[in-house]
Amino acid sequence: MEFYSNGKLLLTGEYAVLDGALSLAMPTKYGQLMTVNAIKEPQIIWKSFDEKGRIWYEAVFSLGLKEITIGMANPISQTLAGILREAKKMNPDFLLEETGYSVMAKLDFPINWGLGTSSTLVNNIAQWAGIDAFQLLKSSFGGSGYDIACAQNDHPISYRLKEDTPQIEKSEFDPSFKNSLYFVHLNEKQNSREEIKRYSKRDIDKIELIEKVSALTNKIVECDNLNEFEMLLKEHEAILSNALNQPPIKESHFKDFNGAIKSLGAWGGDFILATGNEETPDYFKKKGYGTTIRYEDMIL
Repeated sequence: MEFYSNGKLLLTGEYAVLDGALSLAMPTKYGQLMTVNAIKEPQIIWKSFDEKGRIWYEAVFSLGLKEITIGMANPISQTLAGILREAKKMNPDFLLEETGYSVMAKLDFPINWGLGTSSTLVNNIAQWAGIDAFQLLKSSFGGSGYDIACAQNDHPISYRLKEDTPQIEKSEFDPSFKNSLYFVHLNEKQNSREEIKRYSKRDIDKIELIEKVSALTNKIVECDNLNEFEMLLKEHEAILSNALNQPPIKESHFKDFNGAIKSLGAWGGDFILATGNEETPDYFKKKGYGTTIRYEDMIL
C-alpha cells in the first residue's frame, strides 16, 4: 500500500486561522510518501527517510503498540506510538491482524523546511487506518487543520474554521505575476506549537483581527497587480505585527530589500514570501539564505 500527502504553506491568516479567519493555503509540490507492506513478524518496523534517502528515524513497535523494542529513547517514538494508538481508537479494526507491517516514510523535502513533516505523516496514517485525518490531528498535534487540507488537495484553497469545523473551498488564486514570487527559507525551523501558545495568551481583539485578515485574504485572492499585491502583503504584516507585538521580518532582517516580504506560518522561522526578480536569489544568498524557490517550483 502507498499513501502520499502534500506539504503546505499558509500565504495569509497565520495565527488568525486558529480563531476562524479566512486564510489562503497552498499545497506544495513537496510532500511525504508512505509505503506499508505486510510482514510475518507481529511487529511494526518503521523507517523514515529524508529527501536524500538517508534514514533519519527508525523504531520497532509491538503490534499492540504497548512496547517500543527499538528506538524507545527517541521522543519521536513516543509521539508516533501515540498517533498510531489514537488511530486505533478511531478505528478498532486498525492493526487488528496477527501479522505485522514494514512501514517506510519518505520525505522529498528537508526536515527543517517546515512544509509539514508532521501533517503529511498524520494524513498518511489516517489514510492507512481509514479514518478522518482532521480528527487524528486534533487528538495528536492539534492546530487549525489547514495543513491537513493542503495534504489532501492539489490546488490553492481558501480555508477557515467555522464552529471548529474545517470549511475548504478551491481558490482561484493564480496570479499573472507569479514569476515575481519567491519562497526563501530562513535557515530555522520554528516551533509552531510554542508560537501558537504565545499567540493565544495575547490580549487582543480577536474578532477585529479575524475581520481584517479575512478581508485581506479575499483581496489577495482577487488581486492581479503586483504593486497592489505588495501593498496587501505589507498591510497583512502590519496587522500581525501589532497582534503579535513583533516587528515584521523585513523590518528586522531585510530593510534594504526593494520588494515586499511576508512571513508564512509561525513568525521567525521556516519560509517567507518575497516579491522580486531574477536578482532576488542572489540578494538572499549574500545575506546567508541559500534556499530560494520560485513560486512555480513550490506550489501545486
